Amino acid sequence: LQRAQREALEREATRGAEQARQQELIRDMKERLLELLREKDALWQKTEGIDTPMPSPVPRDQGLCARCHKDFRLLSRRYNCSRMCQGKVCHTCSVDMGKHGRCCLVCYQQRQPQAT
Repeated sequence: LQRAQREALEREATRGAEQARQQELIRDMKERLLELLREKDALWQKTEGIDTPMPSPVPRDQGLCARCHKDFRLLSRRYNCSRMCQGKVCHTCSVDMGKHGRCCLVCYQQRQPQAT
């Protein structure tokens, strides 16, 4: 009977030590979570003023691609961007939108953010 009581006391002592260790771990995790939240808030405040880039304006020279400034020649076809900027772009700088025509990469990425 005494041996059973002694074993029960030992189990309770180890259980208490384990519980104290788990409580300390929980406290450390809560502190780390608060640190990460503060870092996130600081980064959010820094990035709040950053604007997304708009498509560059159409160049004045209609013989050049609006993105890479490549000359349009016999083998380099000119496409009108069918989206926001209405610029003239080459095949390399454009994306096929199916029956909607082609659009420049910048307009496509703004329209389809998952494509980036």
